[in-house]
Amino acid sequence: MASTPAEYIQHHLQNLTYGKLPAGYVRGDGSVVDQATWTIAQTGAEARDMGFMAVHLDTLGWSLLMGAIFILLFRSVAKVATDGVPGKLQNFVEICVEFIEGVVKDTFHGRNPLIAPLALTIFVWVFLMNSLKWIPVDYIPGIAHLLGLPAFKIVPTTDPNGTFGLSLGVFILILFYSFKVKGVGGFTKELAFTPFNHWSLVPFNLFLEILGLLTKPLSLALRLFGNMYAGEVVFILIALLPFYVQWTLNVPWAIFHILVIPLQAFIFMVLTVVYLSSAHEDHGAEQAH
Repeated sequence: MASTPAEYIQHHLQNLTYGKLPAGYVRGDGSVVDQATWTIAQTGAEARDMGFMAVHLDTLGWSLLMGAIFILLFRSVAKVATDGVPGKLQNFVEICVEFIEGVVKDTFHGRNPLIAPLALTIFVWVFLMNSLKWIPVDYIPGIAHLLGLPAFKIVPTTDPNGTFGLSLGVFILILFYSFKVKGVGGFTKELAFTPFNHWSLVPFNLFLEILGLLTKPLSLALRLFGNMYAGEVVFILIALLPFYVQWTLNVPWAIFHILVIPLQAFIFMVLTVVYLSSAHEDHGAEQAH
């Protein structure tokens, strides 16, 4: 797959990208595209040249697969749930549900039946996507290479497109509930008169509040991506070492990720609940009361 350590690292960090190449484009193998064509990028340069509309097939595929596993797993447990002594799988699911329910009760101060299921979905889904990091770095890319694919990443949360997709969904919910609970006027007033309740400081308040609002999805996405990406790079660097050294470093690093993987899922979930709780707080109504 790669002849040098640099090529090896670049290959393992490249996504399977599907996008459009313009007519006359010279590909990595020297061939020329006769007309604008949607195709799979053969190199990192081709992936970059495909632009904004390119799609990372591996990120989408593994994200959907982990989401399907979550739905099927919890649905199967719900269908056979019993009031008697639960099985191991039912016990695990009940622990997850009760844990998330407790976190939401402590963190969310509004009333919305959507928040607890949303928090559970985010936690389990992100955890499952993160857990793909436990698969040795060469296994899946090696199989993909045998199938003729130029690159293949399996951890969606090491792709900023994946983490930004999640955070963008949360950001849309923040805006939706901010307008729904506070109204357009109430939300606008909150932005204009927080933290300083004086008309002369409205421009300064708007700058601070809008900046703070926009940094919420950025912080969600970059925190998750940064931690997962850094861990992936370390696994790849360990894989470059001699075999007898790999196990000495790989096993402790994998054990360390037993903590990191659920922790990052938990942080993403808690911050989502905190941000949505803030969106449900109508400060104008409280002041009027």
